Parts: sequence; C-alpha cells; structure tokens
Amino acid sequence: MEKDAKIFVAGHRGLVGSSIVRNLEAAGYTNLVLRTHAELDLMDASATLAFFQSEKPAYVFMAAARVGGIAANASHPADFIHENLAVQDSIITAAHANGVTKMVFLGSSCIYPRMAPQPIKEEYLLSGPLEPTNRAYAIAKIAGIVQCQSYNEQYGTNYVSVMPTNLYGPGDNFDLQSSHVLPALMAKFHTAKVSGAPSVSVWGTGSAKREFLHVDDLASAVIFLMNTYDGSEIVNIGTGEDVSIKELAELVRGTVGFEGEIDWDTTKPDGTPRKLLDVSKLHGLGWKHSIELSDGLAKTYEWYKSSLT
Repeated sequence: MEKDAKIFVAGHRGLVGSSIVRNLEAAGYTNLVLRTHAELDLMDASATLAFFQSEKPAYVFMAAARVGGIAANASHPADFIHENLAVQDSIITAAHANGVTKMVFLGSSCIYPRMAPQPIKEEYLLSGPLEPTNRAYAIAKIAGIVQCQSYNEQYGTNYVSVMPTNLYGPGDNFDLQSSHVLPALMAKFHTAKVSGAPSVSVWGTGSAKREFLHVDDLASAVIFLMNTYDGSEIVNIGTGEDVSIKELAELVRGTVGFEGEIDWDTTKPDGTPRKLLDVSKLHGLGWKHSIELSDGLAKTYEWYKSSLT
C-alpha cells in the first residue's frame, strides 16, 4: 500500500478496527476513510454501494462484524448470521463493483470443526461439524471466505481471508452479557476486588484451552499481509501457544490483584475443548507475534481501568 493510498477500515470503532487504524496511522498511512454506524449502515447494500462509488477506496480492511461470547451467540444466533452475512455481502459486492485493489477479510478461528486436530491447519476448514454454541456466526464467516474466494476465481479480484485466534486488548467489550472470556474475567475480578467480594463464579470446568492474541499484534499481521500476501488460501493469525481457561483465570486474577476464590460453575458449557491455530504459514511468510500474554494483560487492564473513569 502506498502511504497516501485511500484505505477504508470497515468497523473502525471496534476492537479490531480501532487497532488497525492506530497501527496504520503509526506506520504513516495518511488517507484513511472512516465511517461510524450512524454515518453508514453496512447492512444497507444500497448505502454501502453509494459510499464506495463516492469514495473509491483502493484498499479495504473488513473488520466490521457482530461478535460475542458463548452466551451472546447462544441467545442471538439469528442476529449473528443475518447481520454478518448482510455486512459481508454489502462490502464485497461494492468493493468489486468499484474496483478495489485489494481487501483483507477478517474471519475467526471458530470456523474450524469442533474436534479438529490440534494445532489447527488452514486446510481443516469444512472437514467436520462446527461447535454448536457459535455455529451461526461461524457459518456466516465461512460464507464470507467462500465469497471472497469465489470473486477471486470468477473476477480476478485480490481478496485475502485471514483467521485470527481469540483477541483481546484496548477497546475490548467488557459487558458480561456479550463479552468473550478474557474481558469477562477481567471485569468480574475487578468488580469483585472493588466490592470486596469473597469469590468470583466462572463458567465451565476450566479445562478448555484457548490461544490469545493481543489486538495490536493482529493489526500488525493484517497490515503485513495486505502488503505482502496475495492468494485465496486462508491464513491463520495467532501465537501458536495456548493456555487452559483455569490458567487464564489465575493470570487475570493476578493481573487485577483479586485475592478471593474462583468458583467453577460446571453446569455451564466449556465450549470447544481446545482451539490452537497452526501459524506455520504465517511464520513462513515472515511475521510473528511480539506481545506476550502477561504483558498484554497488564496493558489491557490499565486501559480497562482508565475506561471506567
């Protein structure tokens, strides 16, 4: 990407989009096109097409999505599939109609089968049943991948699909009804610390294992891939390292400084038993993460505390 190229970051206020903007600006990109949801509803295909016709962005980072944890996915599956399919189709269709040079579509590691061999290679996509608790969201993201690949095949476009692992960092969603596990734990432990509660209840058994990537590392990776990788084959983005939810809870508890107990609610689901990405392709392309989990947690907690004031 040229430093003055017009770049549209869809979903620039979200966890991923805001980090991409921060990292693009830090790298000297000066011509970013940004729209809030109030200014542009990406579910509205006509409005999205008109925006692309007017602005003519050369590059697009497709970070707009409805996301959430197990509880949100389980209680609103229709919203997750409808909204994500609509946004993806609006952007991909408009990008093609207006000659976008290149686009990066951000998927999710939940696209892979629930019992995929570990670590998960890109070729395991569509090789088995999905995790039931987020099936609707996963199918929407799989549709986005296939749509990008189909446009590349039929029209010669350059739409790259990347699959990030579990993300966290500044700008995350800490609402307990819709957040993912890491910010939910941080919010729970902080509230318990402030209130003097003796314990915190955490879903599941703690045995499930997850991989966590700081969102600024993700932004670094997708900008790197925008500049260096062309191809329809999907690319995993992660650290290649995972921890159990029990280990994560202990790490977050220590970061927050909560000294009470953890009560594991085993009536609640663990979700997929393990989800570790094989990132050998990404490493082979020349990118590796730089923010370790302990450092990332400390930075995220400082941001979270500042957001409460």
